[in-house]
Amino acid sequence: MVKGSQSFIFDSQPVIIASATVGGPLEAEGPLSEDIDILHDDPYMGQDSFEKAEKLMIEEAAMKALEKAGVDKDEVGVFISGDLINQIIASSFAARTLGIPYLGIYGACSSSMEGLAIAASLVDGQKVKYVLTGASSHNNSAEKQYRYPNEYGAQKPPTSQWTVTGAGVCLLTFQGKGPRVIGATLGRIVDMGITDPFNMGAAMAPAAVDTIKAHFRDFGIGSDYYDLIVTGDLGAVGHKIALDKFKENGISINEKAFLDCGMMIYDRERQPQVFAGGSGCASSAVTIYGHLLNEMRKGKIKRLLAVATGALHSPLSYQQKESIPCIAHAVAIEM
Repeated sequence: MVKGSQSFIFDSQPVIIASATVGGPLEAEGPLSEDIDILHDDPYMGQDSFEKAEKLMIEEAAMKALEKAGVDKDEVGVFISGDLINQIIASSFAARTLGIPYLGIYGACSSSMEGLAIAASLVDGQKVKYVLTGASSHNNSAEKQYRYPNEYGAQKPPTSQWTVTGAGVCLLTFQGKGPRVIGATLGRIVDMGITDPFNMGAAMAPAAVDTIKAHFRDFGIGSDYYDLIVTGDLGAVGHKIALDKFKENGISINEKAFLDCGMMIYDRERQPQVFAGGSGCASSAVTIYGHLLNEMRKGKIKRLLAVATGALHSPLSYQQKESIPCIAHAVAIEM
């Protein structure tokens, strides 16, 4: 059902009956490692390229989620996934392995909640019984595509973020036990003219605020409705900008209940190489589908607004001196 100008409600409240996450070496050292199902100590993960390692992570997360739910992959109507590699090949090649009907999506780091919104829509519309949706990223594959090859050893500024190596997948269906997807707000493109690929937090923060503001407006609620509002990967820089933007817009936000996945997945004091925090599709996918859904299952969080943020630039747009258009998609999840 349509709700306002940018949002909709899922009348049947699709259930996340299982979720699974995979992480790499740095994620294994982070504060959320206990909520990551499969951890790898080698960035290659036994593969001969970083791209193949990322594909493996999506496959592992998908199969783990199905195993937890006791559902055979042949019962799944659609697999929805996105990543950062050109032509989303990690997702597409994983779909080849899984053999499940596939929808590939690209929302950059917003792909996790974009996929969840689409998945919930398909289930709510009774088009399919089971939908798998997820997203992934790999630090090494992202670095050589968007910035510099690791071997180059380029110095990064403190505003830069570390692309999370990981994958997160969840399984939705009509009924069962688990967190329920209540509604979603689709974001608009917000472009503040930022061109620096080492300052993603500043580029994406206005888009996050714009979507959260639209969500409050469309649903007629305030920030106090949710136990937690979490953004995807603004990092420390973008998180502060978002808080300032809320104040500028006259929106009251409980700072203790407004967190960022990119700041949660790493310990910035013990892991200084992440600079301002985590980024990438897996920042929100691993944190939300792992740690935060587990917190909901334990009864520690009742109402969660998950807002995944994405910078929709590419190496080509950067070479053409384009600015960075950004977007954020919000999904309301309740236990």
